[in-house]
Amino acid sequence: MSTIPRDHPRYFSLVIREKITEAMKKGLVHETGLIAHGRGEAYDYLIGEKTTEAADKAAEAAAAMLLLAEKPVISLNGNSVALASKECVELAKNIQAKIEINLFHRTVQRVKLLVKEMEKQGAEDVLGLNADKYIPGLKHDRALCEKNGIFSSDVILVPLEDGDRCQALKKMGKKVITIDLNPVSRTAKNADITIVDNIIRAVPNLNKWVKIMHGRDKKSLKEKVASWDNHKMLNEVLYSISKNLKSQF
Repeated sequence: MSTIPRDHPRYFSLVIREKITEAMKKGLVHETGLIAHGRGEAYDYLIGEKTTEAADKAAEAAAAMLLLAEKPVISLNGNSVALASKECVELAKNIQAKIEINLFHRTVQRVKLLVKEMEKQGAEDVLGLNADKYIPGLKHDRALCEKNGIFSSDVILVPLEDGDRCQALKKMGKKVITIDLNPVSRTAKNADITIVDNIIRAVPNLNKWVKIMHGRDKKSLKEKVASWDNHKMLNEVLYSISKNLKSQF
């Protein structure tokens, strides 16, 4: 990784760019992942490159949903592994969730590399290599999944998601939590809970809320989930973006 001066005004953003570029060189990230990251970075500018109040509320509701889940799964692609692998391992352990690698541009070699990377970060029994089921309604490789993972999950966390898979998972009757910087994407609009935040902030914040809520009774957790209005939250995000833009001039 090249040396980036810490006093550079875009230091953290540039460090993230370097991380994902290095991950592409190692074969973890597909080249189109760089384009997806750039789009997300643009939306991060719009929300002010911080965890908003709406995103924090979403993380709280998501933590409650994950703690109530019987078969939670965290579905990861190359970008999410490159940017938040350690944090996702911690989250999986905190909620007793399985981790499964799921890719749009899928090759066996890349799945192996991503499984190995997650294992290096402390993950155990990472799924994805032995895909034996298909998500109905999808005609690309993201349909491939494992019976004991995504296919049988009741709640699935899908950071950096494709909109059509989110819709397909919903049709299967699953509860979907997503981390998506674009509040108007199909994923953001179709998920049960959308955390509009950068994954490098969102997963640690989700871990924080899981730890806070871990001792709460099921009734209070169910009330938290039942009271969640994802459509209202997305409108709040759009309002905060508008407010942030106006403050720049």
